[in-house]
Amino acid sequence: MLATPADDPYEEPRSGRLTAWGNALLSGLVPPDDAAAAVLGTDEGHRVTGLPGNGPGEQHGLTWALGRLRVLGVKGLRLALPSAGHPLGLTGPAAFNERAMAAGEAVLAVGVPLGLVPEVTVYGPEGDRAATVLWRCAEVNDAPPADVPSLHEAERELADGLREATALLTRLDVAGAGPAALRALEAYRRRGHAELLAPGYPPRAVRVLESARQVSALLSIAAGGHGAAVSASEMAARQSVLAPLRRTARRAQVAAYNALVDERGDR
Repeated sequence: MLATPADDPYEEPRSGRLTAWGNALLSGLVPPDDAAAAVLGTDEGHRVTGLPGNGPGEQHGLTWALGRLRVLGVKGLRLALPSAGHPLGLTGPAAFNERAMAAGEAVLAVGVPLGLVPEVTVYGPEGDRAATVLWRCAEVNDAPPADVPSLHEAERELADGLREATALLTRLDVAGAGPAALRALEAYRRRGHAELLAPGYPPRAVRVLESARQVSALLSIAAGGHGAAVSASEMAARQSVLAPLRRTARRAQVAAYNALVDERGDR
């Protein structure tokens, strides 16, 4: 079955992995096989289709596809994390944006107007699921990506967002809302600090991404029905408070993943 966009604050988006490790490869910092393995993660397999020069329906593995992008003149990759009403990181055209919106993520090439959207297929019984990914490549508009902040702007916005998210959890009394909320909080604390991004990324990008994950995790807990709000109107009010904080966290994620190309001024 085709997977719907994930909203797990603990999981790195597949397009984020492709952006980070693709940038490390294109910068000559990691070998192709290492980059492909890092993008694969725990998935069973990734294939790429639609690259220029390929025949209809022709598919290739990640190592070949990343090499092909380099041959085509791609200098780097940028992440897009769009959502309804917020085409974050996209440039158009409408058909590509629609596919990216449905997936909740995409990767845009720097130097060549191409974009890739992951189509995720999940199979297997509950508790033993596996996934395969087909990246569909298509032409995109050669235009500035929508609403992407600089790393400095994202860091400043996140500082305010983290304070707001923490205050919101306190106001909703999430910690005192029962076993489910306590389990969610404990799961968040146990996650630790896994290695983020890929070789070559500036320390500030790692800090910004970690802060964005913290904000996303706290918002996920707050949105899970925990705390004092129980009525439909109160839940709707809570969501209206959470929405701008989610946008801030997503903008920061995009800024962090794009830092390797944006900090060196690639166009």
